[in-house]
Amino acid sequence: GFTVGAVMSPNTVYVFFDSQCPHCGRLWEASTPLHKSVKFVWIPVGMIGATSVTQGAALLTSANPAATMVEHEASLLAGKGGISASASVPPDVEQAIKNNTRLLNSFGAEGVPFVVAKNVKSGQIVSREGALPTAALAEFAGVDAP
Repeated sequence: GFTVGAVMSPNTVYVFFDSQCPHCGRLWEASTPLHKSVKFVWIPVGMIGATSVTQGAALLTSANPAATMVEHEASLLAGKGGISASASVPPDVEQAIKNNTRLLNSFGAEGVPFVVAKNVKSGQIVSREGALPTAALAEFAGVDAP
């Protein structure tokens, strides 16, 4: 995956996402106000279609994954399909996305986004499927909403 937000923060939220998932795009937008206090690791998987892998690979190999993700999610949520991506995916990157998908499946998740974190306030490991608005995401992670 790739990391955005407060990289040195002990508060880490892992997000399994498919690049073709509009709910994942909404979660991306909801997470942005929390970037000052939470480290997010966005982990691309390939569940929806072939474009999921190529766009996921483009995000993973981007020189600036956060900026590329902003561009991608804006395009996806505008109904334009997301960023253009090369059909040629390096074998190691394709394998990483397949491994991410297997890991997601091992959790018993049936959809994306799938979010995993250690709630800072309770100390509990928490997980859930689906997007959350910013305040609910902050509560899920156990941090104060901005």
